[in-house]
Amino acid sequence: MSTRRFVRSARVEDVEAIVDVQVAAWLETYRELLPEAVLAELSGAEARAAFVARWRAAVESPPTSRHRLLVATDEGAVAGFAAFGPAQDADRWPGTDAEIYALHVAPDRVRRGHGSRLLHAVVDHLLDDGFQAVYVWTLEQQNALRTFVEQAGWAADGARRELDMGTVVPMVRLHAAISR
Repeated sequence: MSTRRFVRSARVEDVEAIVDVQVAAWLETYRELLPEAVLAELSGAEARAAFVARWRAAVESPPTSRHRLLVATDEGAVAGFAAFGPAQDADRWPGTDAEIYALHVAPDRVRRGHGSRLLHAVVDHLLDDGFQAVYVWTLEQQNALRTFVEQAGWAADGARRELDMGTVVPMVRLHAAISR
């Protein structure tokens, strides 16, 4: 069996698969936290159209040259993706602080190295772009993304926020210093 697994820049033809991964990962992550109606809305046609438009714009016209969207592939199929760029929080300096806006692997493709390959590629790009630290927001309660980045040496920096998604969802910000 071949193990053709790569990370590369996303292409327009990847957008539908990126949305598939995003929705599947969100449903898996938020299943126990959100009301059924919200989960149904996340996977509905209107939400899908908005996600497709967002990721198409990210591929075709990113806000800056430091905004990127990468995909992890497995035998040519999109298995996961990462979106990242300058930090957006008011207490971070976007010249040196970066943020991972999204990092998801399809639930049926986890534990195959896709997340690790994506994270390494993200850090490589961030270093090339002159960033010195990277941040990611995740659920406060234990979840796959939080466990993954904490095992990679990331730590909570004390920042918290709450998302209103039909119920309050507490979030924490994790960070890591990066350098060559």
